[in-house]
Amino acid sequence: MSTSRPPSWPHCAHGADPAADPVGCRGIHVPGHTECLAHLADADRDAYLASLAPGASIDHRGTTFTASLLDALLNALRDPTTSRPRLGTARFGSATLHGNPLFMSATFEGEAEFEAATFKGVAGFMSATFEGNANFGSAIFERDAGFMLATFKGAASYVSASFDGFAGFVSATFEGTAGFGLATFKGDAGFESATFKHDAGFMSATFESNARFQSATFEVSSRFQSATFKGITAFESAIFKRDAAFESATFESFTQFDSATFEDTRFEAATFESTATFGSTMFKGGAGFESVKFKRVAWFRSAMFRGNAWFKSATFEGNAKFASVTFDGDVGFESATFDGDVGFESATFDGAATFGSTTFKGGARFESATFKRDAGFESATFVKADQFGPLVCVGRVVLSGAAFGGPVTLSFAARRLECRRTRWSSTADVRLRYAQVDFAHAVFEYPLTIAAEPEPFVLADGRQLTEDLFPSAYDPGVRVASLRGVDAAHLVLADLDLWGCLFAGAVHLDQLRLEGACTFSTPPPAVHWRRWLPVRFTRRRVLAEEHHWRAGRPGAVPGWVGGAGRAGPLQLAPVYRALRKAFEDGKHEPGAADFYYGEMEMRRNAGDIPRSERGLLTAYWALSGYGLRASRALAWLGMAMLLTIVLLMAFGLAQETPKQTATGTVPAGGGKVTFEIDKDDPQNPTGDWFTGKRFEKALNVTFNSVVFRSSGQDLTTAGTYIEMTSRFTEPVLLGLAVLAVRNRVKR
Repeated sequence: MSTSRPPSWPHCAHGADPAADPVGCRGIHVPGHTECLAHLADADRDAYLASLAPGASIDHRGTTFTASLLDALLNALRDPTTSRPRLGTARFGSATLHGNPLFMSATFEGEAEFEAATFKGVAGFMSATFEGNANFGSAIFERDAGFMLATFKGAASYVSASFDGFAGFVSATFEGTAGFGLATFKGDAGFESATFKHDAGFMSATFESNARFQSATFEVSSRFQSATFKGITAFESAIFKRDAAFESATFESFTQFDSATFEDTRFEAATFESTATFGSTMFKGGAGFESVKFKRVAWFRSAMFRGNAWFKSATFEGNAKFASVTFDGDVGFESATFDGDVGFESATFDGAATFGSTTFKGGARFESATFKRDAGFESATFVKADQFGPLVCVGRVVLSGAAFGGPVTLSFAARRLECRRTRWSSTADVRLRYAQVDFAHAVFEYPLTIAAEPEPFVLADGRQLTEDLFPSAYDPGVRVASLRGVDAAHLVLADLDLWGCLFAGAVHLDQLRLEGACTFSTPPPAVHWRRWLPVRFTRRRVLAEEHHWRAGRPGAVPGWVGGAGRAGPLQLAPVYRALRKAFEDGKHEPGAADFYYGEMEMRRNAGDIPRSERGLLTAYWALSGYGLRASRALAWLGMAMLLTIVLLMAFGLAQETPKQTATGTVPAGGGKVTFEIDKDDPQNPTGDWFTGKRFEKALNVTFNSVVFRSSGQDLTTAGTYIEMTSRFTEPVLLGLAVLAVRNRVKR
């Protein structure tokens, strides 16, 4: 509304001082006279006042009222039945009211206009009723202004008004719009228990002292955009039934919203210079805190966010307390900055929680926090956090791209943990339950341990972390999905399930440490038929990538599990070799043997080896499982011995043992006799070959061949070659069997 006097006002020039005011007295003249009420002759004033009746409309714009003159006017309008002033349309625009103008319990039946009025003393409108619009725009209250228990049935405008003293609107009721935009409150402003039934606007208002809105009720929109609160601001137990807007507001002193109730609220770009408390506050709708600056403590303990809550790009320069907070909707802290400690102890996140690109410069406390959906910390930075958890997350905990600057212990009971490209610049200990873990391309500059926790986590107070969200039948073990691209030189894995872990692309796997019961996948069990031949895979530790490769081959045996891994034998051979070295360094020879078997399998099936080498490897595999399958070598040894026995009985043993003969010649004249002792060549058998006696002889020859000894039996020419062959092959097979046994039992 305009604060200048309209040109149509007939003004009084009586008693004017042209040097002081060239216009003269600004008071509008009394009807039928040429002077304002202040300059009217006593008789004329008395006559005018006597003509007034309760409910009469008056127009005294620009008039200067003394206390006695205002009392006389209000007495003329006082209803004799209630003893309260009753005014129709009342125009006091640009009026000056001296003394203590008291309109207590007055009723304004029409419009009440006090635009640009100046109240020199205490302005009393306690229990006043404004049935029409009330306009106090640009009014100046040089001392206290009391509107306690006042009722505004129409619009109430205090735009650009100035309250130099206390502004009291305690328990006032605003049934129409309430406008306090650009108003200045130099003293305390009291709106305790006030009720705003329509829009309430405090845009760009300035509260230079304390502002109290405890238990106030805002039934429609409330606007505090760009308002400045320089003193203590209190909204405890206030109720905002519709949207509340505090965008770009500035709170320079202590601010309280404890136990307040918001339907929808926006604090975007607001600044809290001092402590701000929202303890036990209820946010029923959306809550927007984007780009808010909390320069001191931000206290949200036990607050409840029923709708979505957004803290994107918010800055917390002091400590932030979100302990026991409940977020029913989604909550976003993207790009927020926590310069001090932040605590989400026992907080509950029912919706998705996103902390992407958030910076935690102090401690990040999530002890006993519960995430019922995903918890996203993508690209977050933890500068000094030493503890993260223990917490419960039914969905994913996403730390991909995050960076940890100091030693930290992470404790999660979660369905999945994603740490792709996560960077640890110091030592770290990751303790997990129930989780599937993906550490692809993570960076470990110092030792990092990933371990499965066998029992529920224990909190600082000695209680166990509640895991009710996980079914009792759900496996608390930890499964690793990928270690691709990591440098495993500083990595320790303890008690993890590595059945589905992808290792291809990792470096320094030979320095990987495996502690406790780390389990790997195995080949398909039982016997399978392939091209009318039985196929049975011996039990060993197998990488998930080998499963994927074999499952993708034509005619794959059922039981090999397909997957996204595309690594082939060329890529998997060095992986098996490095893991074999890691097991050997850990003095786990049986485990190393399994990975040696896998390495040889990949070499045998690789496409870059010559055919001759492939043949040798195939023979080595077939005869003894690369020197690791004693049963296979013993089976071949048994078959070789049986074949040797059969061949010897059929072709190698002589028909009969040749007898020695002695021949000599006696000289005619006597003398020395010389004898020649000879034995006939063994004769090939012609009769019954397979007799018990011949079997015994063949068995003796065969056993001697196994231990690389000659049996001394008389053999045919064919038998000699059979024995020579058995003396070469059978000791080799026996040696392979002994080697396999040793590889399985040594430590």
